[in-house]
Amino acid sequence: MSTTEKQGLLNPEGRAFKLGSVGADWIDQRTSMSSVVKNFARKVFPDHWSFMFGEVALYSFVVLLISGTFLTMFFVPSMDEVTYEGIYEPLYGLEMSRAYASTLDLSFEVKGGLLFRQMHHWAALLFMVAIFVHMFRVFFTGAFRKPRELNWLVGFSLMILGMVAGFSGYSLPDDVLSGNGLRIADGLMKSIPLVGTYMSMLLFGGEFPGTDIIPRLFTIHILLVPAAIMGLIAIHLVMLVVHKHAHYPGPGATDRNVVGYPLFPVYTAKAGGFFFIVFGLIALVSATVSINSVWAYGPYDPSPVSAGSQPDWYMLFTDGGLRLIPGWEFTIFGYVISLNMLIPMVFYGLFLAALALWPFLEQWVTGDDREHHVLDLPYNAPVRTAFGVAWITEYILLVLGATNDLVAIAFHISINDLTWLYRIGFFVAPVVAFIVTKRICLAIQRHKRDLVLHGVETAKVVRMENGEMLEIHEPLNEYERWTLVQHDTFRPLKEGNGVSGLRAKASSFFFKDQIDPVTPRELRAALEHGGHERHKIEALTGPYRELEP
Repeated sequence: MSTTEKQGLLNPEGRAFKLGSVGADWIDQRTSMSSVVKNFARKVFPDHWSFMFGEVALYSFVVLLISGTFLTMFFVPSMDEVTYEGIYEPLYGLEMSRAYASTLDLSFEVKGGLLFRQMHHWAALLFMVAIFVHMFRVFFTGAFRKPRELNWLVGFSLMILGMVAGFSGYSLPDDVLSGNGLRIADGLMKSIPLVGTYMSMLLFGGEFPGTDIIPRLFTIHILLVPAAIMGLIAIHLVMLVVHKHAHYPGPGATDRNVVGYPLFPVYTAKAGGFFFIVFGLIALVSATVSINSVWAYGPYDPSPVSAGSQPDWYMLFTDGGLRLIPGWEFTIFGYVISLNMLIPMVFYGLFLAALALWPFLEQWVTGDDREHHVLDLPYNAPVRTAFGVAWITEYILLVLGATNDLVAIAFHISINDLTWLYRIGFFVAPVVAFIVTKRICLAIQRHKRDLVLHGVETAKVVRMENGEMLEIHEPLNEYERWTLVQHDTFRPLKEGNGVSGLRAKASSFFFKDQIDPVTPRELRAALEHGGHERHKIEALTGPYRELEP
């Protein structure tokens, strides 16, 4: 387009500009979009690096949709047996499912197929990483409190759906690794008394592996789960706009405003650039680092189980629980009750439910029913932070349990000894993590309280004429001080007036040992004392700047 043509489009008197204005006005009269766009564009969002993890999850999902659309054009979700006659010679002439054969064709014969396969898989891993990190940023800062409890549940549901999408996706190639994962799922279902066998037959279309599981997983993977994820993302973003964005404590930050920049033009420009950064990094990793090399495993055969077979990292914890629990089972009325399957499944439900229901549990314990838009600093909520660290510790223990064979081989140690170490750690490590984390949070609270009252130590000491030793402290400025004193003081609920004994004890435990923020009276006294000491030092040595090296 020439410069003259461009100027014509931008000229208010030009024909193209007038036609565009008429068209925009016609659409606006029927949709009222101008007011929506105007209000949304001026929406203020805080500027902090930790808020970017939610964007990483969103952009990874966009990459998943783009790459998944490409893969859908070539993948054949069928378990019909065929003889492989493709270009990958080690598997030439073998019997395999059409799903596995089409995956090999995608990898070796479709231009860009292997790159798109790997981009899809790496984007899925990044999607789950970003969701986990984003959720724990929300958790540790208390962003889930009123009015955002439902949005927390939406985010939790996205995490679960991401797991379902990942499991259904890496089960589609029908190789040995994915088949082993489906075999575990089949075993878990069959361990459920009375109905387990019927559930397995219904899902697999007969005795495992059946002939229907791949087409059914394909429908779940490309239709049901993506639609649910897109719907929840839309709900999540709408709630974000309606509730307004939470922000960190700082100058001007209150529960009645948002300190930051408008969506347009600041965040639209940032978001566009950040999307291409995420896309570029996924493409770079996918082009240089191999993942899910299905040709190395071969087509699925129920008889072999490859050594070192683990699912993707976000599903490892489910495998870890199954490996760590002893083989407990008993028979009652002719039914085998497999506790080694049932106990892990019950634990997984409670484990995830504790995270999902924490906002409501914390509100019940604290009795705090106010709206919160200013985030907590994690050390100001020691029990919440300690619980989060304990939850992560338990998760890591289960992940390590799922890799016990690889760790034992790598470090030349007994797999039995390692399994027992993980079993003991399963009960001990979260408790230790909780206690240590809480003590660290309380120590940080005391340190921050000292900073407010006495300022920052400068390591400069002055000896007075009477022999008294005074250290020079640099007081905090008013902005730094406000960040450290703005949080609220809560007291445990007392039994009575509708408060049960259990709730009172839980409330006492939640607030036990917590350090109160500096009061205005304490701050005035500290400033007066500091000013007096400063006056004594300056009377002897002159202004502080003369003491600078």
